[in-house]
Amino acid sequence: MNALRILVTGATGYVGSRLIAGLLEAGHEVVAATRDPAKLGRFGWCDRVQAVVLDADDPTSVETAFTVAGPIDVVYYLVHAIGQPGFRRRDNACAANVAAGAKAAAVKRIVYLGGFVPDGGSLSEHLAGRAEVAAALAIDGGPELVWLGAAVIVGAGSTSFEMVRYVGDRFWLIPLPPWADHDIDAISIRDVLYYLLAAADPAVVPAGSYDIAGPGRMTYRELLSTYIDAVGAVRAGLPMRDIVPRGVVGRVAGAAVPVPSGLAADLIESLDHPMTASDTVLRDHVPDPPGGLTAIDDAVAAAVSSRRPRPVDELADPHHLADSDPIWAGGDVLRLRRMVATVTPAVARPALGLIDAVPGPLAGALRTGLDLLLSKVLP
Repeated sequence: MNALRILVTGATGYVGSRLIAGLLEAGHEVVAATRDPAKLGRFGWCDRVQAVVLDADDPTSVETAFTVAGPIDVVYYLVHAIGQPGFRRRDNACAANVAAGAKAAAVKRIVYLGGFVPDGGSLSEHLAGRAEVAAALAIDGGPELVWLGAAVIVGAGSTSFEMVRYVGDRFWLIPLPPWADHDIDAISIRDVLYYLLAAADPAVVPAGSYDIAGPGRMTYRELLSTYIDAVGAVRAGLPMRDIVPRGVVGRVAGAAVPVPSGLAADLIESLDHPMTASDTVLRDHVPDPPGGLTAIDDAVAAAVSSRRPRPVDELADPHHLADSDPIWAGGDVLRLRRMVATVTPAVARPALGLIDAVPGPLAGALRTGLDLLLSKVLP
């Protein structure tokens, strides 16, 4: 594929920041679109991209961003407001604004990363909203659309993976509602990036909607067990009846893990359905990457193998945590080390490795207590 000029919305997000590193490595010219260009300084690739201010809520901002960016071949649409009040309405409006701006700028293709949309039944706000965003992006006379649907993305820093991490770390006895045995087609972040890069090329991927998934199927329970085995922990499961409304479960889970509570609650409300790929999968059009798709147990092992966050464009493996990933990502032990390091003399910092031996539930309790203390002490 020839080098393209590519605009990435959601450039500072988990997938967007890693995608930009991959696009640059592949020789493409990248325009990083963000509401706050100052945030781009946190990323190792910041000096190798063109930055534009783009607020997808504002049609004028979108129009100006495309004018400043200049000719664009492909737009990656990675924007979402999940976890915020009214996110479904806002997501639809943002998608419509970007689609209109891309049409006016003669963009050829939009690649949208969304989620699986199960057939039948009552869908959560999150799942229903994914299909609505795709519809808002596909406007008459506008760029052709490639919609990639994914379920759980496995990699340090991914919201779904971090929720698995915190549940596995913080609970000796892990609650297992009936939906814990629903099937999921999880996928490694390495394979997500591989498919996203391929989707920019119309000679490889025709316009349309496709699901992307890893090489095997598992349940949420099995994913948790895979994580627990990878970190060498011992935990027990507690089967539960499904008698508590999903919204209540979401709010409780949001309070129990340090992932933003609204985000956790909205994701958990989507667990009523098995999250499995449809019959239309991108694997039918795109050859597997060299060495094959990444097994989920290998992806989980890679995600927990590196304790030191690095610049996103210097990661030895995209599964590793980047120093630009959310501050709540990476686990309780990492958070404790960061907090203790701020008050520890440099000569004593090698001893901080002892924190790694703190059991997960205790580390979670300590982190929660210190976070509460700091929230009261700091303005």
